[in-house]
Amino acid sequence: MRFSTRAIHAGQPADPSTGATIVPIYQTATFTQAGIGEEQPYEYSRTANPTRTALEECLAALDEGRHGLAFASGSAATAAVMSLPRPGDHVVAADDLYGGTYRYFERVLRPQGVTITYVDGRSPAEFEAAFGPATRVAWLETPTNPLLQLVDIEAVAALARPRGILVAVDNTFATSFLQKPLALGADIVVYSTTKYVAGHSDVVGGAVVVNDAGLHEQIKFHQNAAGAVPGPFDAWLTLRGVKTLALRMARHSANAGELARYLREHPQVRAVHYPGLPDHPQHALAARQMSDFGGMVTLQLAGGREEADRFVRSLRLFSYAESLGGVESLVCHPATMTHASIPAADREKRGITEGTLRLSVGIEDIADLRDDVDTALRRVSAGA
Repeated sequence: MRFSTRAIHAGQPADPSTGATIVPIYQTATFTQAGIGEEQPYEYSRTANPTRTALEECLAALDEGRHGLAFASGSAATAAVMSLPRPGDHVVAADDLYGGTYRYFERVLRPQGVTITYVDGRSPAEFEAAFGPATRVAWLETPTNPLLQLVDIEAVAALARPRGILVAVDNTFATSFLQKPLALGADIVVYSTTKYVAGHSDVVGGAVVVNDAGLHEQIKFHQNAAGAVPGPFDAWLTLRGVKTLALRMARHSANAGELARYLREHPQVRAVHYPGLPDHPQHALAARQMSDFGGMVTLQLAGGREEADRFVRSLRLFSYAESLGGVESLVCHPATMTHASIPAADREKRGITEGTLRLSVGIEDIADLRDDVDTALRRVSAGA
């Protein structure tokens, strides 16, 4: 089956007891058992639930993976994967990464005795130079949050594999519709399903997809032991969103591409980060690694925080809010929102300034979105 068909049918046969075409919400904490020692598929919903199973099987199929695991948030999915390194182990991570991941690495992993080295993710050679005997995991986002840099998954995986280093890819921005990390050599794919996968800003969730059965068992053990799992209704909402993932990502990508081309010509905009632009430094890699360029656009205003604040207050269709990937357009100020946990000096060094704004371009009519941004930029230019 092709992607759009798998999104609607994988893991979702008609309910065997009622014939329900749509997977039911099994809103139960526990399952009645036949007798002592008599095994059955479901016993307790923290360990497994039929609605969650359907979601996990569907997400695995979309990534062309063998095993999927659903979590209560993207952060919970990250924590489950990063339970693999032990005290004394080493992690190498691309330095342009989600602030919540940085916070987890620095304030949870590092105090537990795991060392972390941050490298320029655009250079596979920097990963190679940082790898050592204790390196357990290479962590990368691509495209990165918020500067939309690319990491060459295939190149990093080729360097990591002979050393026994696991490659984990946060694929939240691209989704399985635009990018297949497992096919490119990665071992683990991580998602905040809150974003594009669910796609409607009405549910929080996360997921992990792997091929290796041993990895699946290790991460599944953490999933059950830590208990950060989605409830049946959250799993059902996410599964409903998945059905339109292909349609939505195509529209997100088309709208973002057109808006990026408009913004790069505007005098009030100093820089536009979007891998679909031909002059993006890694456009060729994006074209090779992804099937389209996604719905995220990051811009650098010519001014600083005052201009950024005026811009977001002038928008009417773009909501100033955390998160991304919903059908509605959102704008975020990373320095004070998603990346506030990264020290200011490090943010500035990485290119996240007070004038940096991240747009999650929705699926509204592009003419309306362009008009909204144009009005906001004119107000910034006018200083009022």
